[in-house]
Amino acid sequence: MTEATDASETDTSGPLRVLVLAGSSREGSVNARLAALVAGQVERSGATADLARIRDFEMPTYDGDAETGEGPPRGAAELRERLLMANALVIASPEYNASVPGVIKNAVDWVSRFRPQPFKDKQTLLVSASPSMIGGNRGLWALRVPLEHLGARVYPDMFSLAAAHSAFGADGELKDAGLRERLAATVDSFLALAEADVRYLCLQRRWYEFLGDETSAAVTQRAEG
Repeated sequence: MTEATDASETDTSGPLRVLVLAGSSREGSVNARLAALVAGQVERSGATADLARIRDFEMPTYDGDAETGEGPPRGAAELRERLLMANALVIASPEYNASVPGVIKNAVDWVSRFRPQPFKDKQTLLVSASPSMIGGNRGLWALRVPLEHLGARVYPDMFSLAAAHSAFGADGELKDAGLRERLAATVDSFLALAEADVRYLCLQRRWYEFLGDETSAAVTQRAEG
């Protein structure tokens, strides 16, 4: 496993900082458009949005031999640094064959190899957009599994935009007023929880155990969370 030698401490002063990651590399991606809307709502709520695309972080398919011989790829290190600088994370993920896209899972696998790995205790919101009538929701449920295993505090509510190919107006906003309100409410509620977790030390409990992580002095059982 790779030991971190230049880990940055997440700054808890100033506005909340949120990494908003679009999980599609395709031009014109509806998830990139959804990520942009989320970033806009983050800014309107007084926080700072760091908007990124998964293609900004190039990395090969995870290979243990390559990791041992060459270390993690630059893209994985860059994504880790962006996560370390953020107080919270939002992922706008497509759904591929009723599950998480391989490029996102691969990025999670690479970044998880750093110590300390940056997903632990990170407040995380999952959103999706899809032409289907369930809006990519099955992919989000699949994405929760590795993130929660790594100790991320994945927000219970998720936003899935159905029929996304016709949901956006020419101005980039959602056409439906009810969906606009729901997205804004979901993002604002998530930010309120993330800010409370950052600002109020009494709420900073270790909800999850990540096997092999020795950063906590004691282990809190899941049933106690």
